[in-house]
Amino acid sequence: MTSIHWVRHGPTHQKTFVGWRDVPADLSDIAQIARLQDHLPAEALLVSSDLCRASATADAVAGTRHRLPDDPHLREFHFGDWDGKHFSEVAETHPALSRAYWETPGDVAPPNGESWNAAAMRINAAVDALCAAHPGRQIIAVAHIGVILTQVQRALGRPASDILSQKIDNLSVTQLALTDRGWRLEYVNHLP
Repeated sequence: MTSIHWVRHGPTHQKTFVGWRDVPADLSDIAQIARLQDHLPAEALLVSSDLCRASATADAVAGTRHRLPDDPHLREFHFGDWDGKHFSEVAETHPALSRAYWETPGDVAPPNGESWNAAAMRINAAVDALCAAHPGRQIIAVAHIGVILTQVQRALGRPASDILSQKIDNLSVTQLALTDRGWRLEYVNHLP
């Protein structure tokens, strides 16, 4: 059985869409990072998105764990023209599209961005390759809320619209296990 411990990166304090923009994480909560580091399996492999907020968070919890190269396929959703804009600005400039993006996620995409389904395909392929390369291992993957939500959806087999309201806090852990029957959700949004 392969287990992936998904960690959401440290907070960015942004009040806008943050997708592929490289915004740093606030890693000043040393006590929370220490609890997170202690909670995660010591023998696990460690991988992260290549965006600095995830990569720096992975470095902060690494300890003596074997660090795999950062993976650009584990990036947050690509919000295209919406990246860096406030949600209210997007709702004002693209009212029907922004409503559809949140209410019927799937094939709806921001201008020059990617849809939920496109992101999920990208992320699923990266996770499948990671599991194939390291079968039966414990893996810590530091990534983004959208990435983690696609994997919760995958494990539960539910529509994206059912998953969007799931809370994934910064520096939380969501654990999934790959068994001979497929993906199983062990727990979600655990704050050590």
